[in-house]
This record gives sequence, C-alpha cells and structure tokens, in this order.
Amino acid sequence: MSKFTPPKAPWLKNYGEVPHTLDYFQGTMFEAVNEAAKLYPNNIAFDFLGNKATFSRTVKEIHRAAKAFSALGIKENDRVTLCLPNAPQTIYCFYALNMIGAVANMIHPLSSEGEIEFYLKDSNSVAAVTLDQFYDKFESVRKNTRLKNLIITGVQDALNPVMKLGYALTEGKKVKKLPKDAPVVMWKEFLAAGDAFKGEYRAERKSTDPAAILYSGGTTGTTKGILLTNLNFNALYKQLEAMGRCLEPGRSMLSVMPMFHGFGLGVCIHAILLAGCKCILVPRFNPQSYAKLLKTKKPNYIAGVPTLYEAILRNPEMDGVDLSCLMGVFSGGDSLSIELKKKLDRFLKEHKATVEVREGYGTTECVTACCLTPYHMSREGSIGLPFPDTFFKIVKVGTEEEVPYGEEGEICLTGPTVMVEYVNQPEETAQTLRRHPDGLTWVHTGDLGTMDEDGFVYFRQRIKRMIVSSGYNIYPSQLENVIDAHEAVQMSCVIGVPDPIKIQKVKAFAMLKPGIECTDEIKKSIMEHCSKHIAKYAMPYDIEIRDTLPKTLVGKVAYRMLEEEEIKAAAARRNA
Repeated sequence: MSKFTPPKAPWLKNYGEVPHTLDYFQGTMFEAVNEAAKLYPNNIAFDFLGNKATFSRTVKEIHRAAKAFSALGIKENDRVTLCLPNAPQTIYCFYALNMIGAVANMIHPLSSEGEIEFYLKDSNSVAAVTLDQFYDKFESVRKNTRLKNLIITGVQDALNPVMKLGYALTEGKKVKKLPKDAPVVMWKEFLAAGDAFKGEYRAERKSTDPAAILYSGGTTGTTKGILLTNLNFNALYKQLEAMGRCLEPGRSMLSVMPMFHGFGLGVCIHAILLAGCKCILVPRFNPQSYAKLLKTKKPNYIAGVPTLYEAILRNPEMDGVDLSCLMGVFSGGDSLSIELKKKLDRFLKEHKATVEVREGYGTTECVTACCLTPYHMSREGSIGLPFPDTFFKIVKVGTEEEVPYGEEGEICLTGPTVMVEYVNQPEETAQTLRRHPDGLTWVHTGDLGTMDEDGFVYFRQRIKRMIVSSGYNIYPSQLENVIDAHEAVQMSCVIGVPDPIKIQKVKAFAMLKPGIECTDEIKKSIMEHCSKHIAKYAMPYDIEIRDTLPKTLVGKVAYRMLEEEEIKAAAARRNA
C-alpha cells in the first residue's frame, strides 16, 4: 500500500483570508437544502418567469415529488433520467430523487433520439421526466430501454393561472398534443399519486453515496456518464463560499447555465440554494432576454461560459444597462482568452459594475470548478488558485512524474469533489483516476497547463486538441488569443486541417465585431496582425470570416464541427 505524502501547495500563501481547509456537510444534497430552508424559510429560493417560491414552499414541493416517485415504485439506487430545462419541476425532481435515495441522470432537453436512447441505456434508467414537446423522441426509443414510467410535464405546470393562459395562447400552441392513449404519467397525475401515498419514502443515505450522473460534453471523444456523490456537490458549495467570498443570504444568481451541466447544477443552483440565495431560473438562453433579465431582475451574481459573455458584449440591448448590482461575475466551462477578459472587464466598468470577471477552471469529473481567481488578486492568463482541500500538480504527459514550476505538462487534481467513476467504463475510469506514489487518487484531466511558484495555474490546451505541423506543437488557444486581440475581431477558433506534407496545417475562423463588414482589407489586416505575433510555423494559411461560430449544447465553440467540415470539404475536392 502506498504511503501518504502530503502534496505541495504553494498557493496557500496567496489565499488571503480564505481558510486552508474546510468542514463539509456529511448528509445528502436534499438534507443540505433542507438545512438552508430551516435557516431561511421565507427567503425566495427561485424565480421562474416571475413565479416565485420560498425555501419553505420549495421543500414542501420536493416532499410531494418524492412521495410521487415512491408511488410509482422508484426505489433506492434506481436511476431516473431528467430531461428538463431550468424550471421548478427540475429542482423538485432532482432533490426528490435524492431524498428517496435514487440517482438523477441529467441530460440535455435538446438531445437527439439516438442520444436519448444512449443515455437511458447507459444509465439503466427505469423512469424519465421530460417536457410534453419531447414526448415523441422518448416514445420512439422507449421499446429499446428499461423505461417503465415516462412522466410528462410542461412549462404551463410551473405558471400561475394568468401566465398559464398567456402561454397557452402563444408558445403553447406550438406544442404538439399528446395522443389520448399515450402511455405516460402526466405531471398533475404524478403529484396526485404522491399526495395519496402513505408509505415511507425517505431513504437513509450517506454523503459518499451516488447522487447524480452528468455527461462529459463529448467534444474530445466518446460521451461518458460521470457518477457523482452527495459529498461532491456539498463540498463544492463550501469551497465556492470560501473562495468566492461574496455569497450572502437573500442575494440572487441569474441561473442561465443548464442543470444538466455541472456548472449549472453545482454552481448556479445547488451552491446558491445552500447559501440561502435566489435562483433566477432561465429555461432558454438568448441574448435579448438575458439583457432584459439583467435590467429587470438586477442579479447579484452571473456565471457563464465565454461564448455567453461574448454574446453580451455584442448585444445592443445592453446599452446603458446599470450593472452596479453585481457582486460576482464568474467564467468557466471553457477557456476565457486574455483578450475577451479585457473586453469584458472594460464592459463591466463602463456599465457601473465594481467587480471584474473571475475565471475558474474545472472538469465534470469534479462536478465543475475546482480552481478560481482569488477575490483579492489575479495574474494575467491564469485560471486562479486551487480550492481549499483540492490539490493540483503538473505532470509529464503520459506519466505521474511532476514537472518543475513553469514547465508545461498535464494538469492533475485531487480533492473532495472527485467523481466515483465513469458509468460502465472501467478502463476509461482507470486511465483517468490514478493512484500516485503519494497515496492519493488523482484525476488526469487531459489538459495541458503550467503552475508558477506561487501556485497560480495556467490552462494551455486540451492535449488532444494540440496541432502538430511539420513536427511543431501548436496550441490553438494561444493563436486564438492573438487573433482576438485584433480590433475588428469578436471571437475566433483555430483548428488543424489534414495536410499530406505537414501532417496538419493551421486554419482560423473569425467572427467580426458588430457593425464591421468583412472586406479583403479587414482580412488582410488580421493576417498582418497574426504575422507580427505568431511564429511562421504556426501561422494560419487562411482565416475564414463567419457571421457566427458553431457551438456545442453547453455553449462552447464546437471546434470539432469545424474540423469535420474541413475534412468533408477536402474529401469532396479529391472526388471532384
């Protein structure tokens, strides 16, 4: 057995008033929310399209849903798929399943039929909850799964009578009516069965018991189900509270990040509820409605991926919006370029905000964030310092050998938020979770990065995204930083294109700032800018200007889609 050796932690000297170690709640996720409800019963837990619920009412509704699941025969350790947007039903179902000891399998509402079938089978789900508009997709794959119960709800189920009528006359008209004989349980029937249920429904669960399955984005390989525990989520809250130093009961978060994503579920919902704060639930993101919410709801915290902030920057609806209400602005889920951070910080200042964006880093294998820019200091290009009780180290790629400070290698991390496993994938689990000679189990993230002598971590690139051209290693994010710095560019994406001589050659895609026309002069100017700041071997052979860049379901730039487009175009040219 390996002997335990405490890891190096040079970042602790830069923690300021942040404690070096924390005490974590040892119950379940629901029990943690219930404790918050006891402390703040009359605080608003969520606001959904103007329909608000206190913590006290929210807990009552969670109990109703828990009894309803039990009435259907859902029991401890069963897996139940939730395919829902950010809505009250999602909150009720998620914590209700936790209360009865079941595992919530969280998936994107816009998943395709094939993806839904994969998620249902991979998780071995015995029931699912989804919206009426997605009924057909579930019904078409149901026969290939173990699904016994399909619970159907709709946006109207979370609205007051006046709003319900308005919805029925507008958006509701677009929803196809279910067949009268559809083998489903409607939301009202579901809750009614729960109200009539008289048996025991609360399970005795430990903090280390499984609670949820989240899926990796799939942008770097096969989609994997990540099994996470109660402790993983509850520890994340304590770490965010300590490191963020801005969470106050009664404040509000604009919860736009989706609940099927670790960032949305762990940061924008669970942590906010445990802090006694309000979640302003946003079921569907678009720049116009987001700007309106910032104006009318005046949230104290916003969190999102870089593409969300990029959309805010070019949204004319944001002109004149007062953002002095903001106490915390957080970016994660993808790399925030130095230039985009500068633009965003300038934008925040111009709109009367007194805070700057704080970049975080994490992986779904540890729920989400595990590293954050400190509240009192920052370093350009850094993703911040590791959370309390979370340790980082940089190792030589393909090994467990730690490299010196400043040297590039694979980012590894360990701490209380690390997953149990990849569902049904023992080999992948073994490759990612490795016990090192120090006696600890470390997540090998697949990300390249460095750490300086003060413990600040710098993300470089996904290892698999690295471009190799004529034997040179080229990192797209570094090139994107350069292109984004051009005065005409809003956002860029760099990919490697197959080449018979160089193996790969570099191609860039750029989206221009609003109001700037794509001309030969603009394109020439961007290329000249690149030639001044990019080594000759790494220079893009072409920069393609586009109105928009493709995005993944969680809002990251979908560079793989661009790669696939180029491969197909090359094949078409060869066959012409």
